[in-house]
Amino acid sequence: MHVINEGAAFVLEVVAIGALAWWGFTAGDGALVRAFLGLGAPALAIVLWGLFAAPKARFRVPLPFVLLVKAVVFGAGALALYGVGRHALGPAFAVIALVNTALATLDRRTLQVTDR
Repeated sequence: MHVINEGAAFVLEVVAIGALAWWGFTAGDGALVRAFLGLGAPALAIVLWGLFAAPKARFRVPLPFVLLVKAVVFGAGALALYGVGRHALGPAFAVIALVNTALATLDRRTLQVTDR
């Protein structure tokens, strides 16, 4: 079950990044603004994730901060989906990401306890 949930987590991360790009390239006035948002929003999410939330994150931070970064990235992805007119998909994505993150957090804690 651990491998399936971790795979689903990766898919959710990719969907969030894609949703941010989709939103960015359709938001704003003018090609320059759309390009900035379409490239900048996913880039910012990728940097945040890589620094703090990835399994091999650059900085080891306390779990509440990791969960905050995940909430920001997944929440932004859900809002982006909603913002491009996918009004049912945005909240559904948020719920799926929340359940996946909760299961992953519980799973990691269980693995830590059994490793001792």
